[in-house]
Amino acid sequence: MNIIPFPSRAEWPALLARPVQSTQQIEAAVAPILAQVRAGGDGALLELAEKFDKIELSKSQLQVSPDELDEAEAQLSDGLKAAIRQAYQNIRLFHEGQKQPVEKIETMPGVLCWRKSVGIEKVGLYIPGGTAPLFSTVLMLGIPAQLAGCREVVLCTPSNHPAIYFAAKLVGVTKVFRIGGAQAIAAMAYGTESVPKVYKIFGPGNQYVTAAKMLVAKEGMAIDMPAGPSEVAVYADDSAIPAFVAADLLSQAEHGADSQVLLVSTSKKLLNSVNLTLSTQLSRLPRQAMATKALENSKMILLDNQADAIDLLNDYAAEHLILSIENAEEVADQIINAGSIFLGNYTPESAGDYASGTNHTLPTNGFARAYSGVSLDSFVKKITVQYITPEGLQNVGPVVEAMAEAESLDAHKRAVSLRLASLTEVNPA
Repeated sequence: MNIIPFPSRAEWPALLARPVQSTQQIEAAVAPILAQVRAGGDGALLELAEKFDKIELSKSQLQVSPDELDEAEAQLSDGLKAAIRQAYQNIRLFHEGQKQPVEKIETMPGVLCWRKSVGIEKVGLYIPGGTAPLFSTVLMLGIPAQLAGCREVVLCTPSNHPAIYFAAKLVGVTKVFRIGGAQAIAAMAYGTESVPKVYKIFGPGNQYVTAAKMLVAKEGMAIDMPAGPSEVAVYADDSAIPAFVAADLLSQAEHGADSQVLLVSTSKKLLNSVNLTLSTQLSRLPRQAMATKALENSKMILLDNQADAIDLLNDYAAEHLILSIENAEEVADQIINAGSIFLGNYTPESAGDYASGTNHTLPTNGFARAYSGVSLDSFVKKITVQYITPEGLQNVGPVVEAMAEAESLDAHKRAVSLRLASLTEVNPA
């Protein structure tokens, strides 16, 4: 990777730009697929499976049977099953901690307000196929859905990997369908004869899946967040271990050719050391070609001081941010834009991807400036409740009357005035 020494702040926007995606062209290809599924239902899904996935399915084969889900467990090694179960426990424990008890607040005497969390009834999870069977994402999406009490959890995936089926059963997925690509998003957004229409769609995917999610969102379907290619930023100083830093960069680069990695440091010595070990580690990777392409979109940036580094990282708003520096926790307190932060030399980003407990479904492409990663809150609605006693209405009522009158909303005022009058008159007007 090329080292960019001491760029001026005016140069930062160009340096931090993500690889450009031609969304118009992709959306033009996806829109007809959505329309075809909306009009044709299951029949369209079968046609599209043959066209894009090169598989012939009957209508009865769209849904994965309970027997197939049960049989998946026997196809996995005991070691992998134990690892998945341990990851399940860690992720569940972390997300259970996000539950909030109902707290009633008395804003004025006799005026009680509170809110309750209610699980979204029907949610859809998408797990892509491709070269990496992302059973870890089944855990990351299925566990908070399970804790939220979502009544129907639909999973669509073109993959038949037994670990995906095993994880789906573990998290209590209701139905699993053999559907991939934009057509899977359409099936969950509109519903078909077999696939239930859901209220919110979650999950990663390629640029066509992302475009499909964005298009159905324009039609009113809720989605987890806008998404782009995966990315990591690493801030390292001379206390960092170059081999660890290089491994973190490559663990992100191997996601795909459109992934991006960024290394920031105030030490040229550290950057040079990372470059040396990066080449050695890259040559040993099975996904070397893919990682090499990703590194072409990536940069090493040398800065004068830590204050500049913090500002640059906040400007970049990384999906994953690794702080391999001496004062990592202190710097983390100054980070305001990031999906997830990893502190110190022994906290690899891959731990968060799989089993530490935090969720790996995170905002990319700079959306960490305004979006959070998936959490228990992503699967619930917050409904406010209020209860006002007669005394409370006497306290808050005049406030409401004055404001409603000032806004020329007489019916609003009257709804209060009638009640107040009833408290003092036998026969209110």
